Amino acid sequence: MMTILEKIIANHSKFDRVKPGDIVDISIDARAARDFGGANVIKHIEKHNLPLEDVRKTFFTFDTNPTGSDQKYAANQQFIRQFARKHKIRVFDINNGIGTHTLMDAGLVWPGATAVTTDSHANIMGAIGAFGQGMGDKDIAAAFSRGKVWFKVPESVRLHFTGKRPAHISAKDIVLNLLHRFGANSLLGKSVEMYGEAIDAMSLDERITVASMGTEMGTIIILFPPNQEILDYCRASTGREIEAVYADEGAHYAEEYEIDISQFVPMVSLPGKPHDTVNILEAGKQKIDSGFIGSCTNGRMEDMRAVANVLKGKKVAPGVVLKIVPTTNEIWDQCLEEGLISIFKKAGALVSNAGCAGCAAGQVGQNGPGEITISTGNRNFPGKQGKGKVYLASPAVVAASAVAGYITTVDAIPDEPAVFDYDEKEERLAKAMAEEPKNHTEKPTVIEGRVWYIKEDNIDTDMIFHNRYLAITDIQEMGQYTFDNLKGYEDFAKKAQAGDIVVSGKNFGAGSSRQQAVDCFKSLGVQAILAESFGAIYERNAINAAFPILTYEHIEAVDLQDGDRIRVDFEKGLLTNLRNQKQMFIEPFSEVQMEIYQNDGLF
Repeated sequence: MMTILEKIIANHSKFDRVKPGDIVDISIDARAARDFGGANVIKHIEKHNLPLEDVRKTFFTFDTNPTGSDQKYAANQQFIRQFARKHKIRVFDINNGIGTHTLMDAGLVWPGATAVTTDSHANIMGAIGAFGQGMGDKDIAAAFSRGKVWFKVPESVRLHFTGKRPAHISAKDIVLNLLHRFGANSLLGKSVEMYGEAIDAMSLDERITVASMGTEMGTIIILFPPNQEILDYCRASTGREIEAVYADEGAHYAEEYEIDISQFVPMVSLPGKPHDTVNILEAGKQKIDSGFIGSCTNGRMEDMRAVANVLKGKKVAPGVVLKIVPTTNEIWDQCLEEGLISIFKKAGALVSNAGCAGCAAGQVGQNGPGEITISTGNRNFPGKQGKGKVYLASPAVVAASAVAGYITTVDAIPDEPAVFDYDEKEERLAKAMAEEPKNHTEKPTVIEGRVWYIKEDNIDTDMIFHNRYLAITDIQEMGQYTFDNLKGYEDFAKKAQAGDIVVSGKNFGAGSSRQQAVDCFKSLGVQAILAESFGAIYERNAINAAFPILTYEHIEAVDLQDGDRIRVDFEKGLLTNLRNQKQMFIEPFSEVQMEIYQNDGLF
């Protein structure tokens, strides 16, 4: 008896059955690279003279910077175009929109299919009952070449929803309520399946919203068993009959939860952490400078209509900037046909071409120091969407807040918006500028080194290697930017020494699929990272790059202090604090990790 993900993996492997912990090669139905990761994928292919397994299943998507506003992105895009033309690979260019949505809308992924991309939100495919995973450029190069990737079968968790969903609760509210309950790492590395009448009734666009934030919950994927609407959509997009994959009766789940959806309330994420969610009443009346509507989480047609319903006949508050970015070009065109673009423009909003926007440093949606933004995005890590503070909320709440001038709900929009307070904004900007961190410029199985003991959980990839540096492809340039967005460690790159070892808490490397978040440590000569747990994508990227990462359970056993020297045995899984000779067991390298490490990388 197998769960949905176990059956999908088994169907794409040489095994009839798989179980949690198995490491198997799985064939991939759709393999895609984006504009910032695609150039590195090509470099791996050319450096190792790798063949391409099936170009009909291979794609490039230009969604992180469709405006071409950055020279490095523009250069990467042109480099990719040339390679794609040479090998007859399909490119979804700057006029297309977000690639993960295109894979579904164009019928390149369907229920039961598998897909990998350089987008950390590729698990959005769970919305249609497919397996999607964001991976680093080495993995994607391997997928391009072999048509397969290795994957460790995760444990599955079942969420069963009871009660009636309140009419005013949006899909974004649902996922923010789940984040409030489970946080960023309670479901870390798990495949989550969603059940219940309220779930069955959810539309495709709503499922996409929830599935896309599985990354922020630390899950491998959030899977929705396809209903009839999903099957009809996939039959239309693929042009053929579709047989969905459902869990076997009696399938084993590591954990099962019953959740009363009738108790859900409208919520927002407070700045800095997507999982730091509160009832919107607690954040209400917070003045804002800008609003952003879009991203792979909330840029679908239902989202656009919800925004138009709020903005029709209204104006964005004086002193507030509202930016709206549809997910795909097809949705943009539909907004035009339905008259929504006119509503947005008359309300005073900026409407941009389809793409990732605020989540990517190269398109509209970024904010400045001291700026307060309310956004429909999936992340609000410090620095992710600019240098200001970002709240996360539903499209309707963002639109209502833009009209009010402060955070509010649709039913509480005031007759007159909040007054623009020049002095308050001037003071806030001055404070933010004063707090701006300065920019800083850099195989044995047993290692020794000095410890950087960073006692923090959920250190995400934007803290490790900020998205404004994503176009950098030379590893020698990466080290200088390591941790320059992690408060208190902005000068890490200047103080780090070759041979150092980083020790941190839970969920290290959460967030994006960027390979640079691994390679920047290699650039500095850091020998290894030990953490209580790692983000799933980060773990793969590090192992494939032959960069040592290991997990521990109880670091207190060795009385570790910042600056201690430790010895780490990868094979035995043994850590020794050389200051006091205290020892503890840690998770040793697996056979696969050791093989890749001794091979100096996946290739």
